[in-house]
Amino acid sequence: MLNEAENSTLMQVGPGTPMGDLLRYYWMPIAAVGELDETPTKSVRLMGEDLVLYRDKSGTYGLLDLHCPHRRADLSYGLVEDCGLRCNYHGWAFDETGQCIDQPFEETAHPEAKYKDRIRTKAYKAEAKAGLIWAYMGPEPAPLLPTWEPFTWENGFVQVVFSEVPCNWLQCQENSIDPVHFEWLHSNWSADMNGTRGQKPIPTHLKVGFDEFEYGFVYRRVMEGGSEDDELWTVGRTCLWPNCLFTGDHFEWRVPIDDENTLSVGWFYNAVPDSQRPFKQESIPYWYSPIKDEKTGRWITSHVMNQDFVAWVGQGQFADRSLEHLGESDRGIIMIRRRLLDDIKVIADGGDPKALVRDPEANDCVELPIIGRKNWTDGGVAGLRLGPGQRVDAQGFVFLYGQPPEVSAAYREAMGLPVT
Repeated sequence: MLNEAENSTLMQVGPGTPMGDLLRYYWMPIAAVGELDETPTKSVRLMGEDLVLYRDKSGTYGLLDLHCPHRRADLSYGLVEDCGLRCNYHGWAFDETGQCIDQPFEETAHPEAKYKDRIRTKAYKAEAKAGLIWAYMGPEPAPLLPTWEPFTWENGFVQVVFSEVPCNWLQCQENSIDPVHFEWLHSNWSADMNGTRGQKPIPTHLKVGFDEFEYGFVYRRVMEGGSEDDELWTVGRTCLWPNCLFTGDHFEWRVPIDDENTLSVGWFYNAVPDSQRPFKQESIPYWYSPIKDEKTGRWITSHVMNQDFVAWVGQGQFADRSLEHLGESDRGIIMIRRRLLDDIKVIADGGDPKALVRDPEANDCVELPIIGRKNWTDGGVAGLRLGPGQRVDAQGFVFLYGQPPEVSAAYREAMGLPVT
């Protein structure tokens, strides 16, 4: 159980806060590459800061203060040029470093003043990888943007899904190291809502375990009918540091928008069967998943991650951890809270926090624990996701509500299934 001061420390993510400073050491996914194909600028709010993301005509990404330092106009309405972004109000232009590179009238009126050389705006690094655009807001030298192993996989269909969740990031991330919730939230509750509870047995958890490794924590479990020889125990699932869940074929990042809101970013991979290989995906589709039923005002509960969202927002916008009563299944949560508090002290003393990638050779492919690795890399029947309710030809996309018809059609076509 955290005291009120510790709880507050872990939830506050704005600039200059201890947790905000820690999270700024890590690359955060903030948009899909495809979004800037359609419109080359986008306003984003990240860890309490209002910013504009853009891609100029040379292909360079930039992430600047949303407001022009001249008269505070909104740069998300700016003009992208061969180099940089130009304000639509008076034409001041900035490159990706935040340096002002042009002031049309000022340079006409007083060319000798070189006023533009003295003007900079806030700027952060932005890079594209795996269909996502990532931001780094921390100190230099920046770590490398990790090349997680699934990013290197070929012959697969990838999609990116976003949802905005109105609660603090930490209660979202704590879900990443909570194995027992699967038995109840995604199994018993789902069966109850579907009217099928009691029709077939739902395995119970017999044993759980938690271990720390280089890139995060692993949680393990033994289910009724299973044993410690199963990969659920020998390999486990990954709570990827500092704000992600990795299950083998997909990532779920919990990106703080500010103290009150979180951007859920899902990256999903499905290997295509042998009959469809070689397969090359020309572009990675993205979509935004709604989390509330417009008609009833209730949270959507039909899909796996939507059920998670219900549990997160149900704790309130800010979970009061001083009122908790933790049990044996919560040992992993205790471990990550302690590690976050420890890492805050590490960076305050000038050190590097956990899980930064700085070795270019190691970053060619950063391997992670993966249950059933061949399911995702070998294709054939193994490539058709044989998990519960997740067959390629079963009930469609089970993780998030609202998959657009065009994405569903592209997926089915990639898998060699009839497109209806």
